[in-house]
Amino acid sequence: MSLFKKKEKLSIASLYPMEKYEPVLRSSICTGEQTACMRDRVTGKLHEVMVIRNSQDLKQFAEEYGVNLDTIRTVY
Repeated sequence: MSLFKKKEKLSIASLYPMEKYEPVLRSSICTGEQTACMRDRVTGKLHEVMVIRNSQDLKQFAEEYGVNLDTIRTVY
């Protein structure tokens, strides 16, 4: 019997279920900087997930969260 248990790792996709959150890219009008966010469908609040510097980062975001690149909207 162990006193300390290992914590189960939560999958990244389980933190933001697609029924409640929508993946969006927030883009700056001035600098063009892009941030991958999860937008709450009810309140519209954005939860920043990662900075997008190139297309490889965008592909990584899509793979980690299980979203299609064609369905990601851009908000300004």
